[in-house]
Amino acid sequence: MNNDIRIGNGYDVHALADGLPMYLGGVSIVSPKGFVAHSDGDVAIHALCDAILGALALGDIGKHFPDSSPAYKGVDSKKLLAQVVKMASERGWGVGNADITIALQAPKLAPYIPQMRQALADVMNVDADRVSVKATTTERLGFVGREEGCEVWASVLLVR
Repeated sequence: MNNDIRIGNGYDVHALADGLPMYLGGVSIVSPKGFVAHSDGDVAIHALCDAILGALALGDIGKHFPDSSPAYKGVDSKKLLAQVVKMASERGWGVGNADITIALQAPKLAPYIPQMRQALADVMNVDADRVSVKATTTERLGFVGREEGCEVWASVLLVR
């Protein structure tokens, strides 16, 4: 069997609250609401970490960076992603490409997407053309539509 590629997917959700900072894809987003979280709450990076960990069959982000640990209180999620990429590299894997979909009613994310792609690419040591970030709303349906939270799906291809 050819084991030169692995595919992983990740999913994460964070609640929104007034007056908190919002970080997505390694970028600070101007918004009256931000994520309720133990770390910086970067739900996009958390889903991406889960995708990479899934491709490696190493569990999920909570297993490696528990929200019960004071070491991760307020941590920049880019540091978590760097650690996960290092775990992949130590096992002989690199990121082939990543595809991320962010569901958030507001604010509009289109102006931030190029920065997100570059920030994520920099941490993963790949060219930005290997990182796709897409944003969508839920047409005001569900918890995302009511601006109560954000959900993100991420897929990643790892290559040897």
